[in-house]
Amino acid sequence: MIPICVQCGTGGNPCRCKVVGPTLGLVAFAAAAVVEWPVGALVYIFKHAKGRRIMGHPATHVYPKVTRSIPI
Repeated sequence: MIPICVQCGTGGNPCRCKVVGPTLGLVAFAAAAVVEWPVGALVYIFKHAKGRRIMGHPATHVYPKVTRSIPI
């Protein structure tokens, strides 16, 4: 089952709801997290700040950019 995300109240399109962007953003977030969280955990052992940045990258960069790039 594929999760479907809905974001209403946006001004990016006439119907003021987004479905495709947030759903693809969630898929991209999960794919990036599978790779980046273990790498971030290993880096965290030696450099705490860098490890936190790597583990936070899917939430702070990947999900918002994919969600904003698709207006529907």
